[in-house]
Amino acid sequence: MSAVRIIIADPLELVAEGVRSWLRDVPGYKLMDQARTGSELLELLNSHPCDLVLLEVALPGMDGIDTMRALHSSHPTVRVLAFSALTDIEYVNSMLIEGAWGYYVKSGTKEELVAAIREVMRGRNYLSPEAQRSVDQGYAYTAKRPDGEYIGLTLREREIIRMIALERTNSEIGTALNISEATVKSHRKRLMTKLNVRSIAGLVKYAVDRRWA
Repeated sequence: MSAVRIIIADPLELVAEGVRSWLRDVPGYKLMDQARTGSELLELLNSHPCDLVLLEVALPGMDGIDTMRALHSSHPTVRVLAFSALTDIEYVNSMLIEGAWGYYVKSGTKEELVAAIREVMRGRNYLSPEAQRSVDQGYAYTAKRPDGEYIGLTLREREIIRMIALERTNSEIGTALNISEATVKSHRKRLMTKLNVRSIAGLVKYAVDRRWA
């Protein structure tokens, strides 16, 4: 049986070398290459087929969430294990919604990483305990962080949630962003899923907590 071919997308060489060292003595797994940005990863996959990508969420330029969306569209058979120190529900939900099979938190052990890869390659989802806790705690957890930093939403999603908080209608948002009203509604539904809220009031509170509106 051939080894599982793995590519890591992480800007830090030290991280990639650490994973390479971890996997060196584990039969059946091979870290083939490293991409430092999302764009570099997508280009690399065109010439270097692999079975699994370890994908950092906090990539420079195109972040891990947008990279995950593009990767899932262009290489649907490649499995992805999110690989990050970030544990907020926005990151975890966003990566899973966009097609990741699991979420490994970097504070985990070598044994946990190997187990996570094994589960994903068997077609099972995997969440590190820290990621699972964030999902279980839901929006109440993220509402405690009103610092306004970027937390897992795309630029378009942040534009829309800000305009929702400013009480703009779907039609007004669509006109301002040059998209259809149906697209606005689709974004709203996706935002509610990502942020684990059940109403527009929840979206407004989310934006206000972060001083986005």
